[in-house]
Amino acid sequence: MTEHIQADHPNTNATDDSRKKLLSVRDLKVYFDIFPKGAMPWTKPRKLKAVNGVSFDLYEGETLGVVGESGCGKSTLARAVIRMLPVEGGEVVWLGQDLAPLKDKAMRNHRKDIQMIFQDPLASLNPRMTIGQIIAEPLQTHYPELGKAEVKERVAEMMKTVGLLPNQINRYPHEFSGGQCQRIGIARALILKPKLIICDEPVSALDVSIQAQVINLLMSLQKKMGLSLIFIAHDLSVVKHISTRIMVLYLGNVMEVADAADIYRQPRHPYTQALISAVPIPDPKIERNKEVILIEGDLPSPINPPSGCVFRTRCPKADAKCAEHKPELVYSKGTHQVACHYHD
Repeated sequence: MTEHIQADHPNTNATDDSRKKLLSVRDLKVYFDIFPKGAMPWTKPRKLKAVNGVSFDLYEGETLGVVGESGCGKSTLARAVIRMLPVEGGEVVWLGQDLAPLKDKAMRNHRKDIQMIFQDPLASLNPRMTIGQIIAEPLQTHYPELGKAEVKERVAEMMKTVGLLPNQINRYPHEFSGGQCQRIGIARALILKPKLIICDEPVSALDVSIQAQVINLLMSLQKKMGLSLIFIAHDLSVVKHISTRIMVLYLGNVMEVADAADIYRQPRHPYTQALISAVPIPDPKIERNKEVILIEGDLPSPINPPSGCVFRTRCPKADAKCAEHKPELVYSKGTHQVACHYHD
């Protein structure tokens, strides 16, 4: 699929200090109370640590790719950033304003700047509304003073921007393919002209050829509108092409953060090395001869995570130090950050 994705990328090095910092997340924690089956009302709940102390920055015009296997906290992190989930602790600073303590009314003023594209394109659309109504809904919520004619004009223009025909404005979601439904979701997210789009696995439910079209559309819109993206995906090939930087999550913890090219060329954390080794290579000869690093065992429960390094139960380098001390996310080389005692 990657050979159909545009090679050029509009983003530059996100670590340039001259660039504007849009989002700063510090020590973000998202815990859920879990009660055992048949528990009495007075039973104390156990804490499921879905996101456990994640920190990162996002700069203007860049794409931060977020990768990791299922259950690592990617989607929970995304929903916590936009306050769709309550947080246990930490800060989510958007343009200098901490969003975590804001009430719903105060938070609404920021929602037009941060929008989200969801994984299942059809399930994220109201089947009882036409696509014109779906795309117009954010405008009616945040700009109720707009007249019907102006709303319709903006919706039609946005439909053309994402590759939909204006004469489809009165059709319903079930009349469209999965790729077209995702374009509707993109149009709805962009109609408010936000600064940040959070893409929660936006292409995982689509066919391979359609995935490339949607990725190319997002990259084109990013360049045209000056967007910043947080792009969540399982497909590391897609993440490599669209991302400026990549953050690797495991069991709610950050394992590694680096520029996309650096993390593919020289991954430093054992978990990242295993993920990169599993990425298919288009050359059959190289693919047959490459070394694949297998991760043994299953993902531990976030209710009872391992002591020390959370990856130690599956890591070939783990020793007693890994069980006793949790590694800090430190700079390994340049802007490359790794949370591993033996990253060198």
